[in-house]
Amino acid sequence: MFVLYAVIAVILIFGVLSLVRHFQQKKYLNVLTQEEFIKGYRRAQLIDIREPQEFDRGYIRGARNLPLTQMKQRLVELRPDKPVYLYGQSNGRSKRAAHLLHKQNFQELYILDGGFKKWTGKVDFK
Repeated sequence: MFVLYAVIAVILIFGVLSLVRHFQQKKYLNVLTQEEFIKGYRRAQLIDIREPQEFDRGYIRGARNLPLTQMKQRLVELRPDKPVYLYGQSNGRSKRAAHLLHKQNFQELYILDGGFKKWTGKVDFK
């Protein structure tokens, strides 16, 4: 019986923490439709956070590749005073990248809803 209560407690704690993180992200993270993303990314830092082999298979025109796995080491490549438009294959890594940047005092953070897999605009290849 104790094991059952422990499992329920862990599930509840995980659920509460997920809700807290969700509402915290809503304060600093802006999820944009493709149309909204296109309107603003030319005046911002457009960052593809996928791994290089993913980037090489196609990327949004004008994007720089800064993989999430290297982001902490390469933060000096980004300007905190300019908006940052992020995208990954979907939204998972983009949200993690935005969280990392928010902790480093980046204020204007935007991600592409659905990520690159839903992108229908212009694409370049390496």
